[in-house]
Amino acid sequence: MRIREKAFDVVFDIFIYLVMAFTLVITLYPFLNVLAISLNESVDTMRGGIHIIPRKFTLDNYREIFKYSNLTHAFLISVLRTVIGTLLSTVSTCMLAYALSRKEFIYRKFFTLVFVITMYVSGGLIPDYMNLRHLGLIGKFWVYILPGLINTYNMIIVRSFIDNLPYSLQESAKIDGANDFAIFRKIVMPLCKPVIATVALFVAVSQWNSWMDTYLYASSKPELSTLQYELMKVLTNTSAAQDASRIDPNSPLARRSFVSPQSIRMAITIVAAVPILVVYPFLQKYFVTGLTIGAVKA
Repeated sequence: MRIREKAFDVVFDIFIYLVMAFTLVITLYPFLNVLAISLNESVDTMRGGIHIIPRKFTLDNYREIFKYSNLTHAFLISVLRTVIGTLLSTVSTCMLAYALSRKEFIYRKFFTLVFVITMYVSGGLIPDYMNLRHLGLIGKFWVYILPGLINTYNMIIVRSFIDNLPYSLQESAKIDGANDFAIFRKIVMPLCKPVIATVALFVAVSQWNSWMDTYLYASSKPELSTLQYELMKVLTNTSAAQDASRIDPNSPLARRSFVSPQSIRMAITIVAAVPILVVYPFLQKYFVTGLTIGAVKA
């Protein structure tokens, strides 16, 4: 009987290892495939058949991207908006969530409903633009920060997490004479580290990947151009050059193109994803905990 049990355990362990290995392969394959294409010679890439190893290794795709002079400054603007936007948005969201979690706030359900409605009903692009223009934010750095300062989904996650905290801790602090700000800063915030890290990661990814707001509100200001917007322009120029080469191979625009849009697209994906991949491992344990405990409930 013991021999059979041991044999079953061994077979079961092998099965689990195989399943986990298969899951790992299918999870990593898309990223490795993108990396291989970005490091492969452009003309050879158009033949297809590249999986996880470049067939003809080259760095020309990345050289094509980084030859644009405004890319370094755009990278700094993206880093700046990500850091400032993440910090201010996370703090503002946590303060709002704390206020709406207070049991003595009799209108908390009403205001929560008002915020939830904004998740389903939007004012539209034109009213948004007119509102930002009247506020004097068009062509300003703060147009990246202030319009998205509060996200209702993130607020609900933080509020749900706060609701699950022992309320006796806050009552004890009140008895000791602590006001709401002291309770929020010294008790609630330290206990909310997992959900704060989760919300911060959500906001950081959104800020880092955003380029449409640059196109709509700051495209006339090269000094406010972001990395994603510049990479989008690189891809657009490469696609235009390829189209021009098909029409007139001797045109000046066609002679500029020595990489395909597919190769540029993959290289851009890697360049844009690397900063987030570097930050994520440091927040991963808080991220998983925050998603597990901070279940969404209004």
